[in-house]
Amino acid sequence: MTNHPELKTIEQRLLWLSHWMIHHANHVRPKVDGIKTGGHQASSASMVSIMTALYFHALRPEDRVAVKPHASPIFHAMQYLMGNQTREKMEAFRAYGGVQSYPSRTKDIDDVDFSTGSVGLGVAITSFASLVQDYVSAKEWGADLPLGRMVALVGDAELDEGNVYEALQEGWKNDLRNCWWIIDYNRQSLDGIVREGLFERVEKIFDAFGWDVVRIKHGTLQRAAFEEPGGTRLRDWIDACPNAEYSALTYQGGAVWRQRLMDDLGDQGEVTALIDRRSDRELADLMENLGGNCVETLADTFASISHDRPTCFLAYTVKGWGTPIAGHKDNHGGLMTKAQMAEWQSHMKVPEGQEWEPFATVDDADALADVLSKVPFFAKGHRRYDDARLPVPEVGISTDREISTQAAFGKILDDLAKGDSPLAERLVTTSPDVTGTTSLGPWVNRRKLFARKELADVFIENRIPSTAKWEFTPKGQHIELGIAEMNLFLLLGAAGLSHQLFGKRLIPIGTVYDPFVHRGLDALNYACYQDARFMIVGTPSGVTLAPEGGAHQSIGTPLTGMAMDGLASFEPAFADELAVIMEWAFDYLQRDGSGDPDERTWLRDETGGSVYLRLTTKPLEQPGKRVDDTFRRGAVDGAYWLREPGPNPSVVIAYQGAVADEAIAAAGMIGEHRRDIGVLAVTSADRLNAGWTAAQRARARGNDTAQSHIERLLGNLPRNCKLVTVIDGHPATLAWLGSVAGHETISHGVEHFGQTGTIGDVYRHFGIDRDALVRSVSRLTEGSRIGTS
Repeated sequence: MTNHPELKTIEQRLLWLSHWMIHHANHVRPKVDGIKTGGHQASSASMVSIMTALYFHALRPEDRVAVKPHASPIFHAMQYLMGNQTREKMEAFRAYGGVQSYPSRTKDIDDVDFSTGSVGLGVAITSFASLVQDYVSAKEWGADLPLGRMVALVGDAELDEGNVYEALQEGWKNDLRNCWWIIDYNRQSLDGIVREGLFERVEKIFDAFGWDVVRIKHGTLQRAAFEEPGGTRLRDWIDACPNAEYSALTYQGGAVWRQRLMDDLGDQGEVTALIDRRSDRELADLMENLGGNCVETLADTFASISHDRPTCFLAYTVKGWGTPIAGHKDNHGGLMTKAQMAEWQSHMKVPEGQEWEPFATVDDADALADVLSKVPFFAKGHRRYDDARLPVPEVGISTDREISTQAAFGKILDDLAKGDSPLAERLVTTSPDVTGTTSLGPWVNRRKLFARKELADVFIENRIPSTAKWEFTPKGQHIELGIAEMNLFLLLGAAGLSHQLFGKRLIPIGTVYDPFVHRGLDALNYACYQDARFMIVGTPSGVTLAPEGGAHQSIGTPLTGMAMDGLASFEPAFADELAVIMEWAFDYLQRDGSGDPDERTWLRDETGGSVYLRLTTKPLEQPGKRVDDTFRRGAVDGAYWLREPGPNPSVVIAYQGAVADEAIAAAGMIGEHRRDIGVLAVTSADRLNAGWTAAQRARARGNDTAQSHIERLLGNLPRNCKLVTVIDGHPATLAWLGSVAGHETISHGVEHFGQTGTIGDVYRHFGIDRDALVRSVSRLTEGSRIGTS
């Protein structure tokens, strides 16, 4: 056992600073509303020894950590102690402009590796970050990458999250390495006590997926006591004690521990002597000295791991350890009272008025400062890297034949695969077992699948004909996943942070059946919250996937695309629109500007972001070669006039996506009687709406000239002009267009689960066919005589 006195000093400083920060936010800072601020004192306390041993002894600069959400105060206290966080922001914990409730890459100034908050996701992303690290290091341009450990600090209740087990299985498939999960096994959750025997299930599960499991149950005090006469019986009692009873005894303290141990063990000899040699305080310290609360034991255990196999540490802890609320079953969201804090402050020997002093209570501040200056993990300072932007080659596609947007997507990627551009070299694709059916096949055949070891395609070796050439190689640029959409978005999130985590830029593209975007929605939100950069392609989409029925037909995904922050959503109808959008997107994924809105669109395009493409398998006749700037700019900005309205239009049809042919046909039928009709091709309701609301905010701030793209498109229409909108998705996606300039609007779309049938049958069923559009125009323009065919 190595002696680490400096770690104990650091541990106690972090325990105090984190708890004072929470107390200050709840009991000192003036209240402005009736809402509890909170802060999870007990959940922080159970992690303090683990985080001290990890960050100040075990980690290197190349290691990355996902901190348990409720241990955020410990993390911020640690950064404050190291001079990477300000007192001002600490005093504003959970207030506007202060340190965040949960660690955030985008909103905190301290060095957060992975944002956490939605439990289970921060755990799982570390395994995918390890996979991305292996991917990068296997390439010639990434061979100089130092391999770090991807570490997750896990609350035991997080193991209820299903995505954790999906990630375990995917890690096993991909020969996971350099990954640590450290479980804070305090056996308490938000509502109560964790079930007995969970540790046995945890060990079996991790062992089944090829992980080493290290149980850290007893600290140095307990192990020393076990060596004393009678110590074996004490150890047996501790190991057999139920979780709920151990927690309750911890809360009640040393005198109750003494009474309970004497009642249960009934010994008047060696065990009695062992207990009697300790005061009530010393006995309580002994019984609370579980392995996960013993910084010396943790430091030595972490240091003993010299291999790269995935390792799960099951660290036994006491929730609320070291505080007056330790062990109480209600302590998850509970707080120390003012009286408890005052008593604890005296116990911690923190002088009044020095609560925020980083080195208060430290006898030799200079010596501790010297120790902190040499901690390896912090030696390189801030570890938020970057990589040069990749030039984007021209993206084009032939428009001389009918083609679907899904097929066009596959053709564009195949053309990139044939080339040798720097961008193509950094493209990495992934898909949850739908690679072939989402048109990634040609790309994969040329660029191969990734694995750390070569694996030949048995079908090729045996000369069996197949369109899919599944060769695995370290040079491969496609990562194939099992059928778990959460894993897809976690991998995209990790790959989309590669330039900041590893200093090597990737352009990740994921494909998924569009309705199943919602199966991974939590992880998609998580990836966007971290500002990861990726392209997600949802295809095929809508009821246009007619024979598949409601189980495979998406409805609400266009609204998801509009609502998701950090995600620019597009639904092109034609191949040339898709080409223009993808060329723009490859650049947009790499932007990281100041965030000032572009006055032409009022969108924050300089900040960049991720991109969502909603595509379909329905072939459409293409509109011919279009190269003018108005078309290209409109396709990116969100809309353009496919048929510009005449001087006195009575109606405009606006469509998005696969129903373009229905809208065009309806316009032709109506145009026999109303020559000035307009057809608005919407490629992105998301960007149109975002620009419109941003321009409104600019006008509210006094910029009267602010005008969005959609306002310019619709602004010259007469007020009596009617709008008819149509989309193969929820009608609310386009219904708001009528509010832009006050035009009466009828919106067509899909609000209910789909039906099987032909495209024509299903379109008629939902009223998104040409005849339904014509009937709506007739209702809007009473007295007109418009025929249908």
